[in-house]
Amino acid sequence: MRNRRYLALAVVGVIGASCGFGSSAPSAATTTSTTVSPVTTTTNAPDKNISPLTGLPYSNLADAKRPAILAKIDNAPQAWPQSGLLHSDVIYEEMVEGGYTRYMLVLQSQDASVLGPIRSVRASDADIASPLAGFFAYSGGIPAFVSDIRNSGITDVGAYVLGGAYYRTSRPAPHNLYTSTTTLYTDARRAGLTAHLPPKLFQFRKTGTAFSAAGAQPISTFNVDISGNANALWIWDAAKGFWTRTTNGVPQRNPQGVSENATNVIIEFVNYTNTGFVDPAGNPVPQAHSVGTGNAVFLSGGQEATGTWSKASEHAVTTFTDSAGQPVKLAPGRTWVEFAPIGTRTAAS
Repeated sequence: MRNRRYLALAVVGVIGASCGFGSSAPSAATTTSTTVSPVTTTTNAPDKNISPLTGLPYSNLADAKRPAILAKIDNAPQAWPQSGLLHSDVIYEEMVEGGYTRYMLVLQSQDASVLGPIRSVRASDADIASPLAGFFAYSGGIPAFVSDIRNSGITDVGAYVLGGAYYRTSRPAPHNLYTSTTTLYTDARRAGLTAHLPPKLFQFRKTGTAFSAAGAQPISTFNVDISGNANALWIWDAAKGFWTRTTNGVPQRNPQGVSENATNVIIEFVNYTNTGFVDPAGNPVPQAHSVGTGNAVFLSGGQEATGTWSKASEHAVTTFTDSAGQPVKLAPGRTWVEFAPIGTRTAAS
């Protein structure tokens, strides 16, 4: 339904792209008066001492009482190294125009003192963000996409709502907009904005136990060839118990030189369609359809297994099952979810 509406707007797609596509926030000194309806804060975690996003105990129990921040992070080469990935609980990766990818970080159990570069919303985001119903940090975008995300159940704390929470660095625009989780939480509270606490997104196994999904096989690397501009290689680090990330042959690291990594990686094979909009270079703006069901690959504990993903509606949490139809249980820690187009080439070794 959402995609049909986008196609109906395709007549103005180029105009919308030139005015709102990848739009930047005002400077930190500028604020915009925008009314956002607050939502009631609730909890869905069965154990309040355990993060529903990572399956790990909170290092600070006060964090269990706050919503998650969902932040749109640039992944163009000009944006490297990014800040905040290693403080996230979950990372979603979606394909955008030109075959590049963009991240949505979910942060709750840790704070990121530097978070960015922050970029604009995409058509795929509402379905991803809706179950989390948290604070959404971004830097504008095509009005139809902004409208969808605001109607998805999240609370908008973007740069056009909390302008003072964002700042620009000396990096070239638009890869220079940053914020921090502490500032976002503080400014949201001052503005009277609230949001829901996050639900449990994954099933976790006990710490130290082996990955038991049906058909699991040990591997050391897994390659996901999303496009010529977004080739992801995951390398298992047995000593540290996580997968490190290499993109287009370049190991991804944070500004301190630490490898970007995840305890678990899920590759969801989804259908992508064009929204009818194009970017300023004329590239079609795609949408990942993450509602429905499809094939998936699970990387955990140095092993690979195949199975399925299923999401009944925009607001539903995605469920994951192995090839025997049993729930997939991940290792406690950070999980990275990649939305790969159906037909994406993969290879394990």
